[in-house]
Amino acid sequence: MGESSSGGTWRRAGFAGAAIGVLAAGAAAGVAVERLTVGRSVRRKARLALDSAGPYGGLRGTPGRALADDGTVLYYEIDEVDEVGEVGAGDRAEVPARLRRLFGRREPAPVTVVFSHGYCLNQDSWHFQRAALRGLVRTVHWDQRSHGRSGQGVTQAGPDAVPVSIDQLGRDLRAVVDAAAPEGPLVLVGHSMGGMTVMAFAEQYPELMRERVAGVAFVGTSAGKLHEVTYGLPVLGVNAVRRILPGVLRTLGAQAELVERGRRATADLFAGLVKKYSFASKDVDPAVARFAERMIESTPIDVVAAFYPAFAEHDKSASLPALRDLPVLALAGDRDLVTPSSHTEAIAALLPDAELVIVPDGGHLVMLEHPEAVTDRLADLLVRAGAVPRPAAAGTEPGES
Repeated sequence: MGESSSGGTWRRAGFAGAAIGVLAAGAAAGVAVERLTVGRSVRRKARLALDSAGPYGGLRGTPGRALADDGTVLYYEIDEVDEVGEVGAGDRAEVPARLRRLFGRREPAPVTVVFSHGYCLNQDSWHFQRAALRGLVRTVHWDQRSHGRSGQGVTQAGPDAVPVSIDQLGRDLRAVVDAAAPEGPLVLVGHSMGGMTVMAFAEQYPELMRERVAGVAFVGTSAGKLHEVTYGLPVLGVNAVRRILPGVLRTLGAQAELVERGRRATADLFAGLVKKYSFASKDVDPAVARFAERMIESTPIDVVAAFYPAFAEHDKSASLPALRDLPVLALAGDRDLVTPSSHTEAIAALLPDAELVIVPDGGHLVMLEHPEAVTDRLADLLVRAGAVPRPAAAGTEPGES
């Protein structure tokens, strides 16, 4: 009986950890799981090697903190155009060439680009875009509440904790904008939950949108109807899991330590699920896949539980037409299982002048999987938004007639 009790608890924690792996990857639904064929010790050694050698997520800027309306401390970093932080002299010398390639000009863009990340990720998920724009455009990268270096949501802690709402995230973005970019034109970029955050911001602060926002980019996100997403699984199974998942998450959130132990015990399974629900390409760089895995596995179960209900309730489709007068980029991977490309197409349908980009062989973390495609489209958005002049004609320099 002792083995049955403790062993059974451990196995349940292990499977709970696997389920949280799916959730953390953004699926928020049950999956049928097959055991991996590669030996656990081999995979463990490979993960350690990638952790020590992986070059991603190390970019840092000038740190700052904003205070949300409920007292939550929100961490952000600023990359200024006149300083490139830890970038070496060689990289600094490449700035003019990168400016010319992206924007057709030699001077930095007079705009602040604010990047909002997705569920169970952090600001480092924009690593490639940050590296490409570093020194060219003023950027702000922030960690959503309870993610990364930001503090746990005050209203999500304690015995009277309440689930977070997308509207709260919109107010959090306002606090970051007020602290990190209090003046000047803005371009708002959001991936997945971050895109929903931008929608909530736009709905709640229409005057600020009219006065200061020059453009918006939605990457792998949705304006609503997430309850219809099947994550590539049978509809009946997904619906059954969806009915019981909120209660399961609440229970698991109260046993965070046990669940995290189980999650570590099922690391091999977790890695396979992250790859399945994050990427579509078969040849994703293992270091990139491990980088994504590290971000996702660092999200505690109680945070997963606190955010999950917000997605079922999310519906901002009625607020999108307010963006019709702005340059908008709507981009997604064509094989995104978490926020399918049809959701991005729905956003573009409400914004007829938006640039719709469906990236071939792209999954949910398309900005990591196909970084140049995303970065180039963001550069195009900055040009369309008037943040930088259009490229000069062949054979002329900017400013020449």
